[in-house]
Amino acid sequence: MKHRIRLHALAAVAAIGLASPLLAQAQNKVNLGVAIPAATHSFAAGLVYWANEAKKELEKDPNIKVTIKTASGAPEQANQLQDLVTATKIDSLVILPFESAALTRPVQQVKAKGVYVTVVDRGLTDTSAQDAYVSGDNTAFGKVPAEYLAKALNGKGNIVALRGIPTTIDNERMDAFMSVMKNHPGIKVLDAKHGNWNRDDAFKVMQDFLTRFKEIDAVWAADDDMAFGVLRAIEQAKRKDIKIVFGGAGAKAMVKTLMDGSNPLIQANVSYSPKFLYEAIKMTALARQKGQKLPASTIVPSVLITKENAKDFYFPDSPF
Repeated sequence: MKHRIRLHALAAVAAIGLASPLLAQAQNKVNLGVAIPAATHSFAAGLVYWANEAKKELEKDPNIKVTIKTASGAPEQANQLQDLVTATKIDSLVILPFESAALTRPVQQVKAKGVYVTVVDRGLTDTSAQDAYVSGDNTAFGKVPAEYLAKALNGKGNIVALRGIPTTIDNERMDAFMSVMKNHPGIKVLDAKHGNWNRDDAFKVMQDFLTRFKEIDAVWAADDDMAFGVLRAIEQAKRKDIKIVFGGAGAKAMVKTLMDGSNPLIQANVSYSPKFLYEAIKMTALARQKGQKLPASTIVPSVLITKENAKDFYFPDSPF
């Protein structure tokens, strides 16, 4: 998937005529703000890493300034947006909203001041607040594990699910997962609770599931950090009934587990790389430098990862 993202970005840059450094000398100045969640878990750490990589690369051009703000919650991120507009005086914004509903109005206020807005990953509840949207394929993110689990369980069994932070993408993923499960009446989804894409929260949610449900065949933990919390809870409870734990996003530790075959509960994963933030930042800055706009929506495919293709998704130097 990462290769595909790179192709999308290069194609977009070439399309707006920015492939040559000579052209950049005649471009507009860009003052870009980046607002993203803090590195409270490994996927978010990957986001912070790739944001800084984009900043380093873009600021080689003296006409581009990039200011990165990280937030530990929605109120803090909303305050940071005000600061980016009033103090930093940004003309462009790339934001991965901490929460969808809570950040929609603050982003609308930024856009109303003439700032070009690219929203990444966690969408807003009102798309009129954005100029462009870049994300992984969240429908596939829910559909791929559902299809895999249905086949692995031969259409029969009990599943529990762990959801992320309440956002539009979490809804997309859960809706896609359940749409597949509706075609398999022999499979019962016992419960689905928010683990907030957090290892410790997922551990507590899974402990509750293990206490309430005596027979669980598979777990869909819609994030690899949550999957690791789930695995710890299962190990502590010494439960032997669970056959599969399916995480998501292709964290390097999870992909390595797949490659090595070191945990029989981990049999597959689905791709969703934080590098799309790097591409979104670069594409936005270079487009605005030329006075151009991005496509209204750019969706990066999410695909099944198994032992057979895991090596193609293993990047040991990445923080995620």
